[in-house]
Amino acid sequence: MYFERGFRVLGFPCNDFGGQEPGTNEEILEFAQDRFGVTFDMFEKLHCIGPQQHPLYARLVSAFTPAEDVRWNFEKFLVDKNGAVVARYRSGVEPGSDEMLADIEKALG
Repeated sequence: MYFERGFRVLGFPCNDFGGQEPGTNEEILEFAQDRFGVTFDMFEKLHCIGPQQHPLYARLVSAFTPAEDVRWNFEKFLVDKNGAVVARYRSGVEPGSDEMLADIEKALG
C-alpha cells in the first residue's frame, strides 16, 4: 500500500545494544527474513552511538531537540521525500501503530 506511493523502509543493523546483532551482514539479513519475514532493504551493520557513530545516525538524532542518542535497537525515524527527518519512534513503538501510520500518511501527502 505505501510502497506504491513511494514509501520505503530501510534497515540498518547495529550491534551497539547488548550484542543483539553479532553476525555478519548476510547472517543478519537471513535471520530477519526467516524470523520476521523482512522484505525491506537491509544495509551493512553500522554504529548508532559512541565515537564510531555513523554520520546517518548523527544526522537523524540531531534533527530533534534535545539531540538524544538512540537508546536501543529498533528505534525508527521517518524521513520525508525531501530528506527532512519528520518523526522519531523509540523501540517500543510498533511499526503498524496508529501514530506511525498517521505520520506516514501525512509525509506521503
